[in-house]
Formats: sequence, C-alpha cells, structure tokens
Amino acid sequence: MKVQTQTKALKRQQKTEHISGAEAVVRCLLAEGVNLIYGYPGGAIMPIYDELYKYQDKLQHVLVRHEQGATHAAQGFARVTGKVGVAMATSGPGATNLVTGIADAQIDSTPMVCITGQVGKHLLGSDAFQETDIVGISTPVTKWNYQITEAAEIPEVLAKAFYIARSGRPGPVLIDITKNAQFDSFDFEYKKCTAIRSYKAVPDVDKSMLLAAAALINKAKKPLIVFGQGVLLAEAEAEFKALIEKAGIPAAWTILGLSALASKHPLNVGMVGMHGNYGPNKLTNECDVLIAIGMRFDDRVTGNLASYAKQAKVIHFDIDPSEIDKNVKTDVAVLGNAKETLAKMLPLLEKKTHESWLQEFRDYDAIEFENVIKEELYPSKAGISMGEVLKEINQVTNGKAVIVSDVGQHQMVACRYAEFQQTKSSITSGGLGTMGFALPAAIGAKMGAPTREVIAIIGDGGYQMTIQELGTIFQTKAAVKIVVLNNEFLGMVRQWQQLFFDKRYASTEMTNPDFVAIAKGYHINAQRVTKREHLTAAIQEMISSKESYFLEVCVAKENNVFPMIPTGASVSDIRLS
Repeated sequence: MKVQTQTKALKRQQKTEHISGAEAVVRCLLAEGVNLIYGYPGGAIMPIYDELYKYQDKLQHVLVRHEQGATHAAQGFARVTGKVGVAMATSGPGATNLVTGIADAQIDSTPMVCITGQVGKHLLGSDAFQETDIVGISTPVTKWNYQITEAAEIPEVLAKAFYIARSGRPGPVLIDITKNAQFDSFDFEYKKCTAIRSYKAVPDVDKSMLLAAAALINKAKKPLIVFGQGVLLAEAEAEFKALIEKAGIPAAWTILGLSALASKHPLNVGMVGMHGNYGPNKLTNECDVLIAIGMRFDDRVTGNLASYAKQAKVIHFDIDPSEIDKNVKTDVAVLGNAKETLAKMLPLLEKKTHESWLQEFRDYDAIEFENVIKEELYPSKAGISMGEVLKEINQVTNGKAVIVSDVGQHQMVACRYAEFQQTKSSITSGGLGTMGFALPAAIGAKMGAPTREVIAIIGDGGYQMTIQELGTIFQTKAAVKIVVLNNEFLGMVRQWQQLFFDKRYASTEMTNPDFVAIAKGYHINAQRVTKREHLTAAIQEMISSKESYFLEVCVAKENNVFPMIPTGASVSDIRLS
C-alpha cells in the first residue's frame, strides 16, 4: 500500500510544474486548443502579456484598436468556426470596454471567454487606480463569471470557463484575475472540465415529447417551421434538411438562422420578422402547426404576441428549458440538442408533400416581388439601391462568401437579399443590435475562415463606431472586404422618423468624412462608387483583390426597407409600403 501511494505521488509530481499564474493562463489556453486571442494590454494584465510574448510561435495575439473590437472579433471567429472565441483586456476601462461585446454574445448565444486583469488582491475594494468591479458589472450579461485571487485557482477555473462557454446553449464567460495571482507561482496541472455537478448542459430527450410532436406534424395540413441559430450551434444542418425534405414542410428563418439552409432550397420560404418576407409573416397566422427550432420567439419575430399564431399548435425544439413558454405558449416542448432531437424525430415522421400550402408562399412571393423586390434589385429610379449592391455581390461570389453585416437598414437588406450556399455564412448582431459590430467581427471571421471570402456590409453610421479597427486590418493583413453603404443618414432611425414622426429627422443626418481617404491612410485599397454603371466593375475589382479592400457605395438617401411590421402590430399587418 505504501509503495502504491509513493508511486501515485511520483506520477503527480511528474505531471505538475512549478510556474507562475501568468504562464498557467497561457498553458490553459493552449490545452483548450486556443491559437488566437484578440486583446489590448495594460498594467493589470501585463504579466500574462509577458508570457504571451514567450509563446508567440504557438499562440497568436491580435492587437485590436479598442477592447470592444476584441469581443466582436472573437464573436466573428466563434460564429464562423463554432469554436470558443477569446478576448483579453486589462482592468478598469479595458474591462468595461468589453461589456458591449459580452452582452451581444450573451443574447446571441456566442461561445466566448474573456480574460481581464485586475488590481492586486490586497487592493480590492480600495478604489485603486483602474480598479473596477467587472464581475459585478458583467454578471447580468455573462453565462458565468469569476474572480481569481490565488494563482492555484487558475487551471480549474479556466477549464470550467471553457466548458461552460461551449456547452449546452453557448455564451460568454468572463474571468477576472488579480495581479498577484498572475505573479505568484504554484504546482501547475491542467485537467479539462467535462461536467459540473450543479450544471446540466443538455436536457435529456423525452421520447414522449418526440412522439407527441410527430403526431401533430403528421396530421398537419399547413405546417410551418421557423428555425433559428440553434440549428447552426448544434451543427444540425444535415438533420434539419433531411427532416424538412421528408415531411415537406416550408421553413422560414430568423436572422440568426440564416445560412443553416441554402437560400435556393425549394422549402426555404424566407425570413420572418419585422423586415422579413411577406409570405412567412402572413402565413404564420394561418398555419395549423408552428414548429420552432432553435429560436426564442423574439419580439422582432412575433410582433404583437396577443395575435401571434393563435390558431396553431406550437411545437418548440430548444436546448434551453427557460425559453419554453417564455414568450409563446407551447403545446409540445422537445428539449435537447437539435442534432440529437431532429435525428430522433426523423424516423417518426411520415413522408409527405404540402404542395398546395407551399404554393401559398409562392403566391405571396410574387406579390412581394412586384411591390418591393423588383424595385430594390432592379431600380427604375436614380440613385443606387442597397439591394442591387447585394445582388451584384451574389453574382460575383455565387453565394459562397461569408457576409458580416452591421445593424440598420443595410443589415435588413443584407439578410433579405444575400444568397448562401454554405452554412455559417451569415454573421450579424441579432438580439442586441450593436452598431459597430461588423468591422471587427469580419476580422475575426476572416481569421477563422482564411480561405473564404469575407465581406462586411456596413452603414456609414455603424462604420464610424469601430472605424479604428482598420488599423488592425492594416497590421494583420487580414484580407477583409469592406462595403460601406453610405446614405448620409442613420437610415433605420430616419425611416421610422419618416413613417411615424412626420419626417422630423432629429439628429439622424450624417456629415461624413472622406471614407476612401481614411482607408488609404491605413494603406487599404479603396474606391467610391456614385453611379450605377460603375458598380459591377467595382465589386468585381474588390472581390478579385487578394488583400483587404474598401468600397464605399453612395446609395439613395431616403430609400426605405420593406416589407415592415410596425411596432406593436400583428405579423398579419405587415406592410409592403
């Protein structure tokens, strides 16, 4: 017995090394497969940066120009790869500058680990220089957070952080590390976290719920699927496609579900929500069974809940039990990872087609084309439309590019008109609606998918919120293509002011700088298009470039995005003009 104890102790000694907390952080990241970090150094996190300097051959650090850019870049990387994005900042303002991106990741279920430096343990609560209670500040917008005050805590806490961030419904985790914990040394040993006693990442699948859902679907005459990002997060695209094809069910998407199903799939009936397509919005209130898969019934999707799909039986597939009945009353809840639940559902479904029901969507499509889409894609008026820019991009990229959109009119146009053949191709800020998201997110997406074309579609307002990240593009040589659709307005707010505030354009008109000159100042190839006849050639030149490229397209100033569901209205009240 004594010999066995000595042998175990010897093995433990062989596994452990006496290293600093700062080096332990780097070793933990490497153990989790991290090879890319976005961040900005400062005093309270300097020991970790000193260790990163020693590990440059194994772990690339990308110096952003603002900490918010680090979180959005990490989000872009995570969204295109399915891996955990990592962002890093110092204490005080460095940490608080991460909060917008963390909140964005929380509401959009993006896996991210943020590491912040903190003043020494002995200074906590003393209002020391650049001390901020980032754990208290970030608690409402993180899946989990924790402050490390002793070096020995680092391996277990970081292992837990990565497990929580990526498991179940993904989300952001913040770990705050005091300076003494970075300097102090301890016996390091890393063990990946695979379970936490108090945390059940994925609910068990209830077979009775599968059977109940299948019975409703098999009897349905007018079934409609609305799918969201849960399909993408579960990597359940193949299972989802097999299910809709077997059951013959029309499928509409939320903006975060976009690209989970090819744009031209015959059962893809378009986008639901405030600026979604006419048919799926109208017919939501005519379907007899509504099947929600990996979506959360956001208010921009449902409109007035009092009149949303009241005639339908509702089946809700979701990994998060808290989403069930939160907004819309569910008749059958199928909990679990979508890849598993859809695979188990497939053999229970009868082979069907719903051609007459599908024809109703096509009829509405024809109405929408004549009243909205034709003029947007093939404008008869002077002035370039946003939609025709997306049409030209589709033709050049053949629907194979990653489109990263910011927030505003251009976002809705990009979601409506961009075409996708591959999954994980549409990246945007959904729930938080963060202007400034696209430029840094596109950097992260390009680094996560270096062989794919990555195009950022941005408005002139949002662009100027994170324009400094052009410096990150210049320094890293990330071949991001940037398209700014410049209408010299905060376009979405202006549209509401026109429609609902008697054209009182309060603080929405923009006096913009010379965007081309700014891009060239960062040594990025750039041009401006003001005439329709120059648009195709400019887009072709941008896409053919092997380096980063900036294209400003001056679009019509007061064009609006339609269809539109006014705030508080029913999805049935969707307007075409």
